Amino acid sequence: MTNSRETPPRPEGLPIGLPAGYPFNPEWEIAPREFQQLRRSGTDLVLIDCRTLAERELARIEGSIHVPMQSLADRLSALRKYETSRVVVHCHHGVRSLQVTQFLRQAGFDDVRSLAGGIQLWSTDIDPSVPIY
Repeated sequence: MTNSRETPPRPEGLPIGLPAGYPFNPEWEIAPREFQQLRRSGTDLVLIDCRTLAERELARIEGSIHVPMQSLADRLSALRKYETSRVVVHCHHGVRSLQVTQFLRQAGFDDVRSLAGGIQLWSTDIDPSVPIY
């Protein structure tokens, strides 16, 4: 019998920090802890916040570029300068950012992934000073 306070075993391959049961796809997503490690190591990264302006005013990740999902097609030519960069896209929970990731990949961007769990998981796992909404 296991102690109810013990942490349940992690599914194999699920990065630390992601909740059990999260449908993580390493081909399309990056875990917040991995993203933070890359930032701290000085890796050149572009972080795109695809949420609405109202959401961004509630909470934001420092250093992100605001490109709301609904204006993505109009701003694509301005984003072309990041086409060969490592790009990470985030939203609130990770659903919209996966859609934006797909759009950018189809538009020819080389290395784009969605921040798993969005700003919500960032707030709980990396930076509690970022408000949860």
